[in-house]
Amino acid sequence: MITGGNSGLGLASAKALVAKGAHVTITTRSEIKGVAAMLGSGAQEFLELDLANLASVRKAAAAITEPFDVVFLNAGLMVPPFSKTVDGFESQLGTNFLGHFAFAGLIETFVTGRWVVTTSFAHRLGNFGDQTKATIKERCYGVGKYSPWASYGDSKLADLIFVNELERRRVARGFGAIPLAAHPGWSHTNLMKATATTSLVSRLSEATAVKIAQTAAEGALPLLCAATLPGITHTALLGPDKYFELKGSPKFTHGKALAYDQTLATNLWQVAEELTGVAWENSPHA
Repeated sequence: MITGGNSGLGLASAKALVAKGAHVTITTRSEIKGVAAMLGSGAQEFLELDLANLASVRKAAAAITEPFDVVFLNAGLMVPPFSKTVDGFESQLGTNFLGHFAFAGLIETFVTGRWVVTTSFAHRLGNFGDQTKATIKERCYGVGKYSPWASYGDSKLADLIFVNELERRRVARGFGAIPLAAHPGWSHTNLMKATATTSLVSRLSEATAVKIAQTAAEGALPLLCAATLPGITHTALLGPDKYFELKGSPKFTHGKALAYDQTLATNLWQVAEELTGVAWENSPHA
């Protein structure tokens, strides 16, 4: 299953997997997008899911009755103007991290093999300030001055912290799907096109990306590698191998040091459970 499978990295991943004979379910925010994406990718099923709405997250999770070998937590927003989700969260942290955290927690027992979480080299822009639960919660609610790139960095750092903390919990419990992270480098996707409307700098970036950045299909390679490479037994981060991880073939790499900080991970996890109302060990499917 691939969240955000109707465009960009998600659509490219779906096409590649279907071409190799996989049974693929994609999630989209509407039935119209879902049907169109099935026709465009060859995916066999779609699930309506709006990660910016926890009611939609719970409804989608409740509809799942069969196991998945791999779930891609991929859908997301990139540097939009300030806005909030239905539940009052800053849109990027609410969608990219909290929505996926809740959805994954609710369906955990249906995932048998691997999680593949899409992060970004922009996670290096994230920091969560003094890293206390109070500050993390303020960031999630969009308190204070808004910086699109800083918030995006926070959301992608949160995704990587989530992967590493989930691995610690998987090892401690002795069961669960292996959590893996992947970043696509500099890939020309719909996220970048949407970003191009927000500023002159972004429009210039879009014009440059058309000529220089790799395609969505190339950017999806680290995600596909994380999903299918045999022999992976523990968590890892994959990204492109050339030009400072902006382009190239998949390789194993590392995130910034803060992504592995266990105190920050504990605080972030506790805040996420509080804000979403989803406690992984107590999920409805457990």
